[in-house]
Amino acid sequence: MAKVQEESLLEIGGQGPAPIKDYYHLLITSTQVNPSPHLRAEFRNARPGELKESHSEYLEDSTLQRQVKIVFGPGILNYSLDLCQGQADYLLRLPESIHLKIMSHLDLEDVARLAGTCCRFKQLCSSEEFWEQTVRMHWDTVPAEVEELAEELGWRNVFFTNKLQLQKQISRRKQRNQSGVLKHDHNPSNQTELLEFLHQE
Repeated sequence: MAKVQEESLLEIGGQGPAPIKDYYHLLITSTQVNPSPHLRAEFRNARPGELKESHSEYLEDSTLQRQVKIVFGPGILNYSLDLCQGQADYLLRLPESIHLKIMSHLDLEDVARLAGTCCRFKQLCSSEEFWEQTVRMHWDTVPAEVEELAEELGWRNVFFTNKLQLQKQISRRKQRNQSGVLKHDHNPSNQTELLEFLHQE
């Protein structure tokens, strides 16, 4: 039987309180708790990786829990205990592409609520990738002029700009790019595509 790869659920390091101020490290995987040797006085001379406990052993090890609380604080202690009781948040560990796929099925009101749940989702909900995906899903085709404007203003701004304002901004951008030289786009397919886009609901 193939060995299942250990998944890191929590890895944190930090300096302990005075007067010792040693560096401490705590790693919790899907099956083990691996504290730096310094967290336990009796294992100060152990090599890194030698001291490992199962989740159930850690849940009963009040001495190690006390040290984790002193070094990393009560928040990390409680989080580590939750992880060892099987309460890992696997939704946050999914790849970004899957998060974006899930978010594509949400209403914007739900996306706003999702952004308020944690820093990870707040960052993702305001990302260019999410807003580009939203614009492309909202309209059948996105003309090249709109894509260029999105590169300049951002996809979120393009999404929330009404069609009339979008048309004005594209016109201004074209005038600015001409740099005083009179140029006209005689490509009828580009013009038709842009007009169709701007008249979509």
